[in-house]
Amino acid sequence: MLIPGYATREGTARYRGRFASKMPGHFREAGGLWLASIGLGTYLGDPTAAMDTRYREAILRALESGTNVLDTAVNYRFQRSERAIASALSALVALGTLRRDEVFIATKGGFLSFDTDAPDDPSAYFEQKLIRTGLVRPEEVVAGCHVMSPRYLEDQIEVSRRNLGIETIDLYYVHNPETQLTEVSREEFARRLAAAFAALEKAVAEGKIRAYGTATWNAYRVGMGAADALSLAEVLRIAEEVGGKGHHFRAIQLPFNLAMPEALTANTQPFDGGHVPVLQVARTRGLMVFASATLLQGKLAQGLPAEIQKRFPGLEKDAQRAVQFVRSTPGVTCALVGMTRPEHVAENLATAAVPRLSLEDFRAIFSGS
Repeated sequence: MLIPGYATREGTARYRGRFASKMPGHFREAGGLWLASIGLGTYLGDPTAAMDTRYREAILRALESGTNVLDTAVNYRFQRSERAIASALSALVALGTLRRDEVFIATKGGFLSFDTDAPDDPSAYFEQKLIRTGLVRPEEVVAGCHVMSPRYLEDQIEVSRRNLGIETIDLYYVHNPETQLTEVSREEFARRLAAAFAALEKAVAEGKIRAYGTATWNAYRVGMGAADALSLAEVLRIAEEVGGKGHHFRAIQLPFNLAMPEALTANTQPFDGGHVPVLQVARTRGLMVFASATLLQGKLAQGLPAEIQKRFPGLEKDAQRAVQFVRSTPGVTCALVGMTRPEHVAENLATAAVPRLSLEDFRAIFSGS
């Protein structure tokens, strides 16, 4: 039985109230909700039962310790990451220590995924599961791994709802849509994106998701001359064309960290006759922004230069400094951090006990003053 409900303003405010005194400034209002500035990501790790258990314990600790943002995707660890979230969430809801309306859950669809384990013959598996069933037409598959047709996304939403054990997904991303540009023209891409958005607007109307967006890697960080670049303004135009002024495109996700600051520093996005960073476009259009790769898959967890370390008073570990940078960035809603151990959760969430950098201190990181 799926858990009913979704994240609400009242519920997330209730959750915030349990932690606000010891985590000053940790929660911020976005999209009518109170969301933690540090969220738990579930991308990394082998598709094993041992890793499932580790994720479950980490998610339990996070939800009990001040993180009400969970990020996953149907293809992460062959659907196991979504199921780990379900295991932890259902346990806390059953105990009565957490309510569904207090937690914001985002997932993604677009990449082909196995179920639980990798088959011996992946090509035969997808032929049987996708092509022969009519779920996917061969011409819809790009780069041998990506599909964003309406029928496929509708199916993947159902898969994710079952995996997560929830009736309604708070935020559903089209996962790395720029992958399509490796094989189709921009005109065909726009048509496919519009069809995908139409399917997602339908899912909103049916109560299966609350909002949608795009989770990208290169799309918004690279200049418009790049083959996989996307204009966020154009993406929003397509959403409005499909869903009207009241469309439900509400968020973007992209990598942002000390080593990859382009979302803030690179003028990659055409906007108002000029070019600006994507964070400026998102802020102007009222979008939530979720930063992935906060620790760059652990590469920023140690070895930061002393000049950078001193910019983050009150924090002793490089992982915390890297998290503090992202959560302090104007326009970023939440810093997503992959966490597979309760001790990692405790260490990263300790960052939230230290107030975010002031705008002056944040700017000093770049000015060197």
